[in-house]
Amino acid sequence: MSAVLQPGQAPGVRPPGEPAAAAGRSGTRLALRRFARNRLAVAGLAVVVFFLLFCFVGPLLYSTDQTHTTLTQVNLPPGGAHLLGTDAVGHDELGRLMFGGKVSLLVGLAAGILATVIGTLWGSAAGYAGGWVDAAMMRVVDAGIAIPALFILLVVSAISTPGIAGLILILGLVSWLVPSRLIRAETLTLKNRDYILTLRAIGGTHSRAIARHILPNSVSTIVVAATFQVADAILLVAYVSYLGLGVQPPSTDWGGMLSSGLTAAYSGRWWLIVPPGLAIILVVCAFNAIGDGLRDAFDVRGRG
Repeated sequence: MSAVLQPGQAPGVRPPGEPAAAAGRSGTRLALRRFARNRLAVAGLAVVVFFLLFCFVGPLLYSTDQTHTTLTQVNLPPGGAHLLGTDAVGHDELGRLMFGGKVSLLVGLAAGILATVIGTLWGSAAGYAGGWVDAAMMRVVDAGIAIPALFILLVVSAISTPGIAGLILILGLVSWLVPSRLIRAETLTLKNRDYILTLRAIGGTHSRAIARHILPNSVSTIVVAATFQVADAILLVAYVSYLGLGVQPPSTDWGGMLSSGLTAAYSGRWWLIVPPGLAIILVVCAFNAIGDGLRDAFDVRGRG
C-alpha cells in the first residue's frame, strides 16, 4: 500500500523525510476515506453490525426458551407476546431467529477466518518458494478447486453429522483454496521487491521475509479475501442445514429454520420462512458489499 504520489516522486519511492510507518498510516487513512465514500459498502457494514448486535446482544434483552417445546403455543401468528409468531413446536420465532443467527454468524466468521489463514500460509509459501515447489503446491489447489466444496461438505456431513466445531473445521478445510491463489499471486509480485532481495542478500531467513515483509504488505488482499470467505461460509452452512445435515436440534441456524418452515409456508405461515431467508440474503449481500468496498479502497490504481 502506498500513499498518493507527490509531484516529481517516482512510483514506489517515499517522499524525502517521510518514514515508512508514516507512509503506511497515510495509505491506511486514504483507504478508509475511500471506503467511507462507498455508500453500498458502508450500508453493508451497518447491516453486519446490526445482525451481530441482534444475534449476540438481542437474546440478553429478549429472552426466550429455545430448548423446550410449548405445545399450547404452536403456530401462533405474529403479534402479542410473540412478535414474529411461533413455530410448529411452540418456539418463539423472533428468539429462534436470534438463536439461529448466532450459530450462522459464528460458523461463517470462524470458518471464513480459518480458510483465509490456511490459504494465506499455503499461498505465501508456494509463491515465495517458486519453482517445482510452487508448481506442486498449486496443483494440489487446482485439484481441490475442481471438486465442488458443497459436494465434499455433503459427503462428510452424511457420513458423520458434525456439530458447530465440526462444521467450522470442515468449512475451513474446503474453502481455503481460492484465498491461497490470491495470496500466491500477491507474493509473486512482492518477493522480487528491492527490500526482499536486500534481506535475502544479507542472510535473512525465508520465514522472516514472509512474516515481516510479505504478509504485512498483503494485508489488503487478505482482508478482502476474508470478507468473501465469510459470505461463502454462511451460504454453505445454510445449504447443508437446509438439507438436514447441519447442526442438529435443539440447536439451529438460518438454513435449518428455512428447512423446518418450508412445508408450513405452503399453509400460509409465512413468518416461518421469510425472516430467516431475508436474514441470509441481507448478511451475504452485506459481506459481499464490504468486500467490494475494501477491494476498491485498497486498489492503488483507482486512487486519485
